[in-house]
Amino acid sequence: MNHLLSTLAADYHWQLSLFTLVAILVLPFIFGRLALMLPAVREASKVNREAYARKMEKPNYAANQKWNRKWGLFCFAVIFGLVLPFCLTTDPQPWWRYVVDMAVILMVYDFFYYFAHRFLFHDEGFLGGPLMWVHAVHHRQHNPCRGDSSFIHPLEVAIGLCLYVGTVFLLSRFMGDFHVGTIVITWIAFSEINLHNHDLWTVDRFPFRYVNTMAKMHHHHHARFTGGNFATISLFYDWLFGTLDFGDAPRKAGSVKRRRKPKVDTAGPASIT
Repeated sequence: MNHLLSTLAADYHWQLSLFTLVAILVLPFIFGRLALMLPAVREASKVNREAYARKMEKPNYAANQKWNRKWGLFCFAVIFGLVLPFCLTTDPQPWWRYVVDMAVILMVYDFFYYFAHRFLFHDEGFLGGPLMWVHAVHHRQHNPCRGDSSFIHPLEVAIGLCLYVGTVFLLSRFMGDFHVGTIVITWIAFSEINLHNHDLWTVDRFPFRYVNTMAKMHHHHHARFTGGNFATISLFYDWLFGTLDFGDAPRKAGSVKRRRKPKVDTAGPASIT
């Protein structure tokens, strides 16, 4: 028992976990302010702030956001106090290791998220969507704005965070501890991509075409509860498993037929009503 405790104590790096937490709170704030220098980002920020302010005037909406902020703090305490301290290192690594680790973490996480989203939160496949009642809270927003990424059932908050952190912990058992920088970047990436997927975004020109596509595809998903586009980091798994949803035709629950992309639609997600 003493040997086990000493081993756990040696592997427990709370200082690194604390540094990681501070970095993922501070860096998005800094880079977000710099991003506002771009007219397209500034325009989208204004539209989303106004939409969020209107929704926050509704008592039920505001109550959900307030509850999830408290619940999120509890989840953060568990993650950064009990899980990540066992997964972190500051040992120097070759540059390619950072790239590989970040790609593996994000794509493995998205793999798990795709199947959880598709088969647990929606009535796809033989499971029949056992947690549809949880996810239905989030889908009350048919034309979401950036703030709607956190308008969800508290259980879904925990599931989403656990999928990411569980992915990191599981992979660290096989690949070794991850560098603090790797975890900071992948956490910010998975968080910011999820936020952007809910953005009311209208700019569809270089270099924002893919950014526009991601937001538009997720808005198609919100508009129809049983649509496709179940992944969150990229469209790769929806392409791979035939669940890309371009919003061109209705789909019955459980249908996963591959569909051809229609002619280019110049209307951005903000025009969806």
